[in-house]
Amino acid sequence: MDAFGIKIAELPASKVVLFKEQSHKGRVIVASKHHVSEMVDLSDAERVAFLNDVNHVAKALHEAFHPDKINYGAYGDDGHHLHFHLCPKYRDGFEWKTVFAMNPDRIHLNEQQYKDLAQAIIQHL
Repeated sequence: MDAFGIKIAELPASKVVLFKEQSHKGRVIVASKHHVSEMVDLSDAERVAFLNDVNHVAKALHEAFHPDKINYGAYGDDGHHLHFHLCPKYRDGFEWKTVFAMNPDRIHLNEQQYKDLAQAIIQHL
């Protein structure tokens, strides 16, 4: 396990990492396989493939957890690797109608709970 997440899948243009902090059930990171900082650093074909992966993961999250909305964040001022945070949001849940926190440090799971969450996502990829 990495400090912030657990790699759960590899897609054509990206890796999917389950975010350890789970205030938003199902939050993941989709990281480009290309070591670039910005979307503009990808070729057109690479960008399309990466965004297709992001979309594919979003569909899997909707199927697995039925969030009311998914927020997308592409951060990385200090980290120089293109990645999107996919943060499922729930009307009756934490931070509804607000921007999600980078790491609220509220909910951490045990090993089996991470495995179960990962399996629920993988099942729909």
